[in-house]
Amino acid sequence: MNSATQNEAIHVVGLVGSLRRGSYNRLLMELAQRVAPEGMTIELFDLDDLPLYNGDIDNDNDRPQAAIALHRAVEQADALLFATPEYNHSVPAVLKNAIDWLSRPQRGGGTPPIWAKPTAIMGAATGMWGTIRAQKHLRSILAATNTPVVMKPDVLVRNVKSLVVEGRIDDESTEGFVHELLENLAELTWRHQREYNA
Repeated sequence: MNSATQNEAIHVVGLVGSLRRGSYNRLLMELAQRVAPEGMTIELFDLDDLPLYNGDIDNDNDRPQAAIALHRAVEQADALLFATPEYNHSVPAVLKNAIDWLSRPQRGGGTPPIWAKPTAIMGAATGMWGTIRAQKHLRSILAATNTPVVMKPDVLVRNVKSLVVEGRIDDESTEGFVHELLENLAELTWRHQREYNA
């Protein structure tokens, strides 16, 4: 696990729960990259090639390269950032699948990379609810993996289509909420690292 103090950079891996290239949640992740606090970098990890979790291939001989790469990226990150749409009142399968892979150890045992990894959640939707139900379910899933999640602010971007200008989300209020979320993620990460290294 990387060591981070309040004077050091924080490397965040971002996971988007939509495979669509022009997805609003990908645009939300790109906004997060633009408004991240000083010293924070956000690397988007694409989930396109990650197969459905299958315990028969989750071993050191058969594990897919995409799953190995995901494990490595999250293991080396200081924190995680999820951008989730809402599908049928819940979390998209692509995100749940990624968490299923990340909740299993690799290389003969050890701690799963998502275990105790400081995390923040945000989401965008074209409707009025702004992914509130998906985020609630995602928090419940992450509780099972002992993943600490930033509590506030709730970044529930509604009517997102109206906020997109020339291929990017352009809204001062949304930028402010995302920036605050990332500041709180940084604080959670520093606090976690102090406790981890104590």
